[in-house]
Amino acid sequence: MHFPSYAPPALLTNGLALTIYTVFRYEQIWRETIPYVEPEYKETIFYGRDGVPIYGWVACPQNPKGTIVGTYGITGSLESSWYLRILGCQAFAQGYAVVLFDWRAHGKTAELSSVLTSDGLNEGEDFVRIAAKAKTLGCPAPFWFAGYSLGGQLALWGIKTAQEMEEQGQLAALGLDDGELAGGAVICPNLDSHRSLTYLVRQPLGKYLEKAIAKELKQLAWQLHKLHPGAFDPAAIERAKGILGFDHELVIGRLGFSSVEEYYTASSPLPLLSGLKKPTLIIYAEDDPMFLPDLVGELEAISAQNSAIDLLMTPHGGHVGYVSSMTGQKNADDPHRWWVWNRMLQWCDGQV
Repeated sequence: MHFPSYAPPALLTNGLALTIYTVFRYEQIWRETIPYVEPEYKETIFYGRDGVPIYGWVACPQNPKGTIVGTYGITGSLESSWYLRILGCQAFAQGYAVVLFDWRAHGKTAELSSVLTSDGLNEGEDFVRIAAKAKTLGCPAPFWFAGYSLGGQLALWGIKTAQEMEEQGQLAALGLDDGELAGGAVICPNLDSHRSLTYLVRQPLGKYLEKAIAKELKQLAWQLHKLHPGAFDPAAIERAKGILGFDHELVIGRLGFSSVEEYYTASSPLPLLSGLKKPTLIIYAEDDPMFLPDLVGELEAISAQNSAIDLLMTPHGGHVGYVSSMTGQKNADDPHRWWVWNRMLQWCDGQV
């Protein structure tokens, strides 16, 4: 499939600058950047692996041609994740049913359950079960799993889990037919947690990005403590310093891991890519400031050996940036400046 090249604004060819600019420039005005009205979502409670309740939004147009099931990155909620909501607007306008959800320990899902995240180990099956429930609500196959950043990691686990459950004949019990979980598309996915986090905290500006994320995670932990008294040790929350500290103090013990490194090795999706058989689009920027640069070559090598993976590697883009220059938008003949969502839906249309 031919994809128009990505062209960033002239002054934003640095990945870190583009990442920061995108976050702070468009958070309040994102609706003005797209020619679509947000669909009227129906609030829905799904049930993921082990019966964990998961809050989501569902919107289904007339005669939908498929369904996009998506979530966001390491922090946030459906209300605040404007980048994901742009996908919802465009996918709905182009004829897809849309299912967006607060993943474990986020947004309103955190209000429903004290269960913490597992970086894909449980969320993979959550994707499958959300699709199964969405089907009963009128959302049709093919189902495409989508996400960005850590949400992209979760979606990759969703694709892997869908593939395994299909091979093991487990989908029929959920009301799904083989082939209905078609594959997925991910943007700037986290591929190797341990190596990328080690890289990030050693960078002059990266350590400040890590601290900002860690601060939000700590706020999340206190929110969960308030919502579910007795479920969390306040002393452990106090001890949690940084992303690694959050996972060490609050996550790994509940999942049965002896160390954060062991947990990151088990949950990082880079090793599973070679075994994917369902169509998978990965959009990744060489200048992503969040991840170890060595991963670019490794991802290219794995993708070259797996025909199920369509890798769209770009020189620029930052971390979940991908806002086009005006000239770039015109040259790509895109309806708006969010190059990455135009490419994702172009790819989904091509698969359908």
